[in-house]
Amino acid sequence: MLYNKIYLKLFLATLLLSMVNACNNSNDKKQTSDIKKDTVEKKAAIPEKRITPTKAPVINITDTVSIKQLVLCMKDSAANSERIGIKLAAIYGVKLGAVIKKNKLKVTGAPMAWYKSQKAPFFFEAGLPVDKKPAKLPKGVTIKQTGSDSVVVAHFYGPYDLTPQGYTALEDWIKDHKKKIIQAPYEVYVGDPMDKNGKLIDPYKVQTDIIFTWK
Repeated sequence: MLYNKIYLKLFLATLLLSMVNACNNSNDKKQTSDIKKDTVEKKAAIPEKRITPTKAPVINITDTVSIKQLVLCMKDSAANSERIGIKLAAIYGVKLGAVIKKNKLKVTGAPMAWYKSQKAPFFFEAGLPVDKKPAKLPKGVTIKQTGSDSVVVAHFYGPYDLTPQGYTALEDWIKDHKKKIIQAPYEVYVGDPMDKNGKLIDPYKVQTDIIFTWK
């Protein structure tokens, strides 16, 4: 079903966020999901404790124009970093997933999230690109239009808890090029952190795009 496909794509994308902060738990936690045409049955074990990265992330900076997209969004907040992944998974896989299913929408791109700050409490807006606007938007759900803006993108490959280095690289680029940030930065979860067999992929092969809009 479309809903299952949506849930899988978004859950895998947000798993990278949640598993980083799912540490210090004495019991192994398991999430099940599986990529098939219409079903989801893939297993992935979340590690008990955080593994300290042993090398720097790969960060490639690109100055470009944002893709034109219609994004279905919801706002939320998290009191601490441990709650971000949980909140995102709920928005992508359950709340927005239900709206998409009910309105027979098609997801046209990777999940996205806008962050107002990098410190707790975290206020953010999570969204999914869709093919059209629903006839009626439920309470708490909005539409955001992206596209035709000048952006600088950090194509980030590495453990998610090292993404602040991506933000720093973009801030340095903005400063060096004498530009001004005009919107809250956002992230696009391009790569899935697990393979088709449910095994965690080397985080240095998983892509997260960090995007600053500038003028």
